Amino acid sequence: MQGDFFHILTRGVEKRKIFLDKKDYLRFVHNLYDFNNINYAPPYYKRRKLAMRKPTQPVLRKNKEKKEIVEVLCWALMPNHPHIFLQEKIDGGASVFSKKITSGHTQYFNIRNKRIGVLFQGRSKIILVKHDAHFLHLPFYILSNPLDLFQPDWREKGIKNLKKAFEFLENYQWSALLDLIGKENFPEVINKNLFYELFDTNEKQFKKDFIEWLKNYDGEFNFEDFDIR
Repeated sequence: MQGDFFHILTRGVEKRKIFLDKKDYLRFVHNLYDFNNINYAPPYYKRRKLAMRKPTQPVLRKNKEKKEIVEVLCWALMPNHPHIFLQEKIDGGASVFSKKITSGHTQYFNIRNKRIGVLFQGRSKIILVKHDAHFLHLPFYILSNPLDLFQPDWREKGIKNLKKAFEFLENYQWSALLDLIGKENFPEVINKNLFYELFDTNEKQFKKDFIEWLKNYDGEFNFEDFDIR
């Protein structure tokens, strides 16, 4: 329903990687912006051409005629799955957006790698964020996901070196963290001002709060409603 918040997560079939190199990540980030448009539905021959066009950086250009389906608030890409936190702007927007980005990436990935068949495992998980605790922790959880690549056991044992862990996250290009702490990365993808308003924060405060969240993480947080690994 319009105004509701959702967490979208989906995984590669058989837990396979859906991003093999930088070009794959850039393509997906581009689609997060490009497909967030109720009017964007080119015919097949154009979709095929668009799927294989070379992304540049910055890959995003403002589309003044864009009519957004959702407000993307936070995101992170892992080698075999993405996480997206959003607010619907139209009824059913989360489902429409999820279908667009997964089908678009599948088409691109299959063309590029000369393969056929499904890329993602079943339907995306589209989780309605109903509780305050879920809402407040979700951005921190999503943005901490890349720590799996830095310290695989951090969820069970906690973070061993907070300074190095945060430095890793600051250098990880494939999430909304850089934009949210004032280091421009892919600013067109998210509605940063809405994020700050919803969480009563700003660039400096969010960075401080995120570091504090990581510091206080004790390995006992319940990830059941957040995880898809």
